[in-house]
Amino acid sequence: MTKLAFLGLGVMGYPMAGHLAKAGHAVTVFNRTTTKAEAWVKDNGGVFGKTPAEAAQGAEIVLACVGNDDDLRSVCLGPDGAFATMSEGSTFVDHTTVSAAVTAELFAVAKEKGIAFVDAPVSGGQAGAENAQLSIMCGGDQADYDWAEPVMNVYAKLCRRIGCSGAGQMTKMCNQIAIAGLVQGLSEALHFASKAGLDSEAVVEVISQGAAGSWQMQNRYKTMLDDHFDHGFAVDWMRKDLGICLETANENGASLPITALIDQFYKDVQKMGGGRWDTSSLFKRLQED
Repeated sequence: MTKLAFLGLGVMGYPMAGHLAKAGHAVTVFNRTTTKAEAWVKDNGGVFGKTPAEAAQGAEIVLACVGNDDDLRSVCLGPDGAFATMSEGSTFVDHTTVSAAVTAELFAVAKEKGIAFVDAPVSGGQAGAENAQLSIMCGGDQADYDWAEPVMNVYAKLCRRIGCSGAGQMTKMCNQIAIAGLVQGLSEALHFASKAGLDSEAVVEVISQGAAGSWQMQNRYKTMLDDHFDHGFAVDWMRKDLGICLETANENGASLPITALIDQFYKDVQKMGGGRWDTSSLFKRLQED
């Protein structure tokens, strides 16, 4: 049993922290909305802290899954931040998808305090978190990763260190770039099938067994055809992630023309009122044309 703290109980963090408690770890949680933390304790046991600093007090490993760069800074820094009470030799694991810049910033601050920092963004969405089937891509020192890996494996399908600090976030950018292209391709295929008067279900049954098959096709085509988008990873969050990708590409010289185009398509979805829709709503955008 390891003494843990988990900061952020959103659609991902709530079940992830729950898996840790079920695995027998002593978990203290924090959430900005206290009622959510109270509900988690009722469901899973453990205790909650009123601030990140209170939750992190005495924890061997502190894990976080929050919204963006500013959210991550707020739970780490300042008198109420986790770093204020984390002891030397403890480890901070960040599951948030954030910029490489804030990862470098917090890694440096943590190192000065004698705290290990592992960037560990996840892929697999809400279902992956609930079913303990997340893919976790990590950056940080090897020894720090080795210490944290058994804890992360509680809710992981695959957990792997890619390289030094920041490598996890860079890998997550690759993940989001690939997803954007796949979802747009699937949306266009279903849209084309509809315009051609084909049975979309039959089309997917055939092409999913060939080279066109993908996780997106397997898990999203039915909801797309049913005009159901009130689930999964929100467009607002995808635009945040793609913005990070495009900003980083400007810095490292990578060319991302398709990613830039699809980012604008997601902007169209937001204008349609779909900021909280699942990313597969690119299909709905085509149907509206």
